[in-house]
Amino acid sequence: MTPTRHDETRGLWWGLVGVVIFAMTLPMTRLAVGPASDPQLPPLFVTAGRAAAAGVLSVVYLLSTRAPRPRGDQLGAIAVSALGTVVGFPLFLSLALREVDAMHAAVITGVLPLGTAVAAAIAFRQRPSAGFWTCAVVGCGLVLAFAALRGSGRLSAADGLLLAAVASASVGYVAGARLSAQMKAEQVICWVLVLSLPFTAPVSWATWPVGAATVHAGAWLGFAYVTLFSMWLGFFAWYRGLALGGTVRVSQVQLVQPFLALLFAVPVLGERLEPVTVMFSIAVIATVFIGKKMPTHMKAAS
Repeated sequence: MTPTRHDETRGLWWGLVGVVIFAMTLPMTRLAVGPASDPQLPPLFVTAGRAAAAGVLSVVYLLSTRAPRPRGDQLGAIAVSALGTVVGFPLFLSLALREVDAMHAAVITGVLPLGTAVAAAIAFRQRPSAGFWTCAVVGCGLVLAFAALRGSGRLSAADGLLLAAVASASVGYVAGARLSAQMKAEQVICWVLVLSLPFTAPVSWATWPVGAATVHAGAWLGFAYVTLFSMWLGFFAWYRGLALGGTVRVSQVQLVQPFLALLFAVPVLGERLEPVTVMFSIAVIATVFIGKKMPTHMKAAS
């Protein structure tokens, strides 16, 4: 059913709420793990702990809404989504943010929408146009050039981790999109988190930080944010926006996420917004915008 103008407007606002929440993930994760010179919470604890706590909240939500259990044929997509969004993206991001600042990470991860589009094209047997692939290559080239510029002519291990985070999230989002066509969108992230609990709960317990009392209050604040908002409520707003306004239209809001992350890093972390960072960020956003406008076609059945 085609969304009404009223639903489109509501969807765009809900989508913007989700994007604002997700944009804060980078600086808040950096706050939680701390730089290599002053480490705070272990990256593996941040990864597993935020998912485990959000998983407990998801249990309450699913029970209170009497959500039906996922079918057996949906478990594979749930596992893929969990590996991408619960394990891969937050772990690689946390490890990278020990070595680079949030602004650097915002530019590199700015190609996430294109990465998701590539993963979707493969999963849904689409045939993107030559223009789309050109934008994908240009976008990747821009982030690699930015990383090399910031790394005195070479890429760092942290840049590889950020690209791995993008790949993980792209695959996880596509698996979640498959599930959203079969169950209520808000239930997707909840079932992903609940079925991940047998892994995330023991790992978070095993990696509880030694000397937790000495961890800065700001680090715990960052952890609380990525748990409650980045891992849980942000998906509620985002998926509701997609459902109300349509995926194609509302997903365009995500284009502003990298720039919002840059802006949030200034007051949260005290990072300096340099002209070259803004320039590359705008260039990446423009490339993603053009790429998402390029046509795709379904592959003919063999």
